[in-house]
Formats: sequence, structure tokens, C-alpha cells
Amino acid sequence: MCSVIFNVRLLTLGLLMSLTTYAQSNFTSKVIGVGVVVADLDRSLDFYVNGIGMVKTGSFTINEDFGKRSGLTNGTATNVTILKLENSPEATDWKLMSFGSKPSHPKPKHIQDDTGMQYITIQVKALKPIIDRLTQLKVPFLGSTPTPLNAKAHFVFVQDPDGNFIELIGPLD
Repeated sequence: MCSVIFNVRLLTLGLLMSLTTYAQSNFTSKVIGVGVVVADLDRSLDFYVNGIGMVKTGSFTINEDFGKRSGLTNGTATNVTILKLENSPEATDWKLMSFGSKPSHPKPKHIQDDTGMQYITIQVKALKPIIDRLTQLKVPFLGSTPTPLNAKAHFVFVQDPDGNFIELIGPLD
């Protein structure tokens, strides 16, 4: 009886492992590209490049025809600027685009104020240079940041110009 139970558990474990492998094999990349619509592209680029420290790695245009055929837009063209934490294929694409319009909802004050993606987390080698750059840009810090998480890491919480929350985690120096 014990060997039957053991064999069933082994078979179940093997099945679960094969499902996990199957699910992971459906993707050609291990990163997710994120498209962010912003009100003012120049202001957002200043925040992400000169404040956070991202690098511009490329751009492309979504023309009217493709925007409509793909369902991305109602036929409105836009330029997309690609930012990354570092210029490598393994880094996530942070794709900024603007349609020149103001948001139709108020800027959230806390992550529970809206639904959908509310924040991103960026792990950093040192928070102090980022804090200094964000301070120069007059970006307000939220809560009591930097907040210690443990002996080595701190937490800094800010919002980009459009209200997306950014949590930065790492040592101060």
C-alpha cells in the first residue's frame, strides 16, 4: 500500500513539474515589456532618465493604419520611446508614449486609489544617487522614505509625473 501511495505521489509530482515546464515554454522572452501612456513625454523622460536613471534604448512609431488594425488605438498615430534599466536584451522595456491629453481620472495618492497596475519595483545598487537626482528634480517622496527594510536595504517611494508609483529598494550607499 505504501508503494502505491508513493507511486501516485511521484506521478503527481512529475505531472506538476511537466505542467510547469510546459507553461514556461510558451514564452520566447523572460521579460515583460510595459507600455505607459503619459501626458507629457518630455517631462516623463526627464523623470525616468535624469531622475530614476533609466537609459533610452530606442523608439518606434505606431502609424494610424497599424494603430487601428491592431486595436492599439482608434487610428491615432504615436511615437514610442523605449527605456530600460540597462541597455541589454534581458532588461524590461519601459515604453513611453503620449497622445497629448490629460488623464481622465485624478492622480492617485495611494496604491489602493485605483485598479490596474499601480506600481513597479526597481532594485538598485545604491539609493543615495537616485534620491539626490530626484531631489534636484523636486520629485516629492511619499511616506517616511527612505524607510529601512532590514540592515542592508531601504525603501523609497515616489510617483512619476502621471501618478504611477515607483518603489526603489536597495542599500543607501
